[in-house]
Amino acid sequence: MLEAEPEDAFTLYGVAQEYAKRGQDGDVGRAVEFYDRCIAADPSYCYAYYHKGRVQADAGETKAAVATLREGVAAARKAADGKALGELTSLLDSLT
Repeated sequence: MLEAEPEDAFTLYGVAQEYAKRGQDGDVGRAVEFYDRCIAADPSYCYAYYHKGRVQADAGETKAAVATLREGVAAARKAADGKALGELTSLLDSLT
């Protein structure tokens, strides 16, 4: 799927999620890379920010996670996505 549509946000998000599932097995960087590609393809894909922030926080990269989540909060507000906004804000609050 990725080869057929390398800029499809849904596909990029799915690949990121698969890397994220591997956790601390060295795939955190790849997960973040694919979340970034997803966000570049569709900046309103709010859950990419959320899960990127979670991966970063779980890897001990709190400062990066906070920055990601703040970007996600702005994207959720712009997209008027109240559910994503609530989840992003909740995770952000838990880190600050």
